[in-house]
Amino acid sequence: MSGSEVRQAIEAIWRIESPKLIASLSRMLRDVGRAEELAQDAFVCALAQWPDEGIPRNPGAWLMTAAKRRAIDQVRRDKAFERKAEELHYQGSSSAIEADLASSYGEIDDDLLRLMFVACHPLLSKEARAALTLRLLGGLTTAEIARAFLVSGTTISARIVRAKRALADARVPFEVPDGPERLRRLESILEVIYLIFNEGYAASAGDDVLRPELVEDALRLGRMLAALIPDEAEVHGLVALMELHASRTQARIGPLGEPVLLRDQDRRRWNRLLIARGLAALAKAERLAPEPGPYALQAAIAACHAKAVRAEETDWARIAGLYGELVRLLPTPVVELNRAVAVSMACGARAGLEIVDALCDNPLLQSYRLFPSVRAELLFQLGRLPEARAEFERAAALTQNTRDRGLLLERASSCGGDLVESTP
Repeated sequence: MSGSEVRQAIEAIWRIESPKLIASLSRMLRDVGRAEELAQDAFVCALAQWPDEGIPRNPGAWLMTAAKRRAIDQVRRDKAFERKAEELHYQGSSSAIEADLASSYGEIDDDLLRLMFVACHPLLSKEARAALTLRLLGGLTTAEIARAFLVSGTTISARIVRAKRALADARVPFEVPDGPERLRRLESILEVIYLIFNEGYAASAGDDVLRPELVEDALRLGRMLAALIPDEAEVHGLVALMELHASRTQARIGPLGEPVLLRDQDRRRWNRLLIARGLAALAKAERLAPEPGPYALQAAIAACHAKAVRAEETDWARIAGLYGELVRLLPTPVVELNRAVAVSMACGARAGLEIVDALCDNPLLQSYRLFPSVRAELLFQLGRLPEARAEFERAAALTQNTRDRGLLLERASSCGGDLVESTP
């Protein structure tokens, strides 16, 4: 392998292994900030050694051992070593500690779940919980997290730093809580996992429609959480929703990397195994809770699409009804916008446009690119082409994803007239 190929391989390994390293080190040190620094030190060491020595057969274990050796060095230098040893339940010599650390790699799944609950601790703000989890468990950069939250990178960086400091100062136990406390933190965990999934399934910026590694990260975390809390309906609802959406991944991109809308996708390319997994998870959620929660309702909507062999066979009346139930649980303008699309498919573009136009003055939608995009499609169907063109152009100006922008500008061009491309 060339030097550049080795570096690319190391970066790919880092993306997979870094959450595991940070989780394991956090359990040992009870300090998320120090754990992240030690994991990064191990990565730097790999960049220095692997190009000459070759990538080890088990790179994850190599990184884990390197990071934990550095952790032991830090503990040795700590003036309060004996106190640290007692807190971490380590007895005896530092060599015994090292042996224990090196043997703990197999506990990594439990460590990841513990880290998930720590990152979503209630002492942190909702925004900080999401940012920290995306950073430590999702592998997103600060810039990517900033795009997901529509705030500056400086703001996200400050949130992460404050969150790690707060966890360290409060000496938060590195554990999965029991009973009511576990359920109290569950909602924010589900929210964060779904945000990670969405950033992978519909990249908010950049040149790619999809970021499959994030989709896989979210699915892995969701499945792990479902194994940990098998009797919680909304966990299975979220897993079902992600599995069903992920089943369309291969059909969402055209031959030139362009996005392919749901109605135009080749459904033969949908992953039938993921659909089966999603429907099974949805059935479990429905057995556990006859009155479905928001994630189970969204999964039921996705199931309507998955069961339709052809786009024209989609049960839009049922989808519109499910969105009506979802609006009652989550009365947000984005959910209402989605309901408008379903109503337009079930009852015609004019009925959908009435719902959309009622949202025009909502301040939460002024910078939401899908609002003018949906309105443009409905205006186009009604033959109001100049208005549709203006809305397509407005949507293009609001998106940071180059592929999505290109598609929107194509739609604007199909309305006729002179194209005016706005700077996003």
